[in-house]
Amino acid sequence: MKAIHLLLSLAAAAMLSTACGVLSSTPAEQAAEEARVEKLVRQRLADRKYRVDVDFMQPLRGAGQVLTTPYAITVNGKHLVSYLPYMGVAYNIPYGGGKGLNFESEIDEYVERRRGDRTIIEFVTDNEEDYLLYQLTVFENGRTDVHVQSRNRESIDFRGSVDPDFDPDAKEE
Repeated sequence: MKAIHLLLSLAAAAMLSTACGVLSSTPAEQAAEEARVEKLVRQRLADRKYRVDVDFMQPLRGAGQVLTTPYAITVNGKHLVSYLPYMGVAYNIPYGGGKGLNFESEIDEYVERRRGDRTIIEFVTDNEEDYLLYQLTVFENGRTDVHVQSRNRESIDFRGSVDPDFDPDAKEE
């Protein structure tokens, strides 16, 4: 019995050390990946073809929540696809809740400026039932803070990251 236990322990240790060896990378590989991500994020922002995958929501009131469902904001030129959850107080919305932050529309105004190690993007859109201002702070590593200010709802904040490998022209299955 002790022999079987010892054999299983050794096998588990061997598999664990093999897995760790495969997952680890050298500092040079990590630096190369960081440089690749930074270059792609800058290029996506310059082309105005990017997707911000959102993983955390912070309403104006109440506790923040980690998001397990894939939510995102996609900008493709002047076109916006907003697929975000909403929690908060709504002041004037259609019966049944309306579109919330789930809609497609055209971007009316788009301003982008660099500040140190970050890019600040502000754009305005009108989704036929609300006028919204999106403010994105994108860091060099792709991490992004998103603030959404609405005319008819309380503001809400999100955190996520720009997908450096996003291809807006690829067909989704």
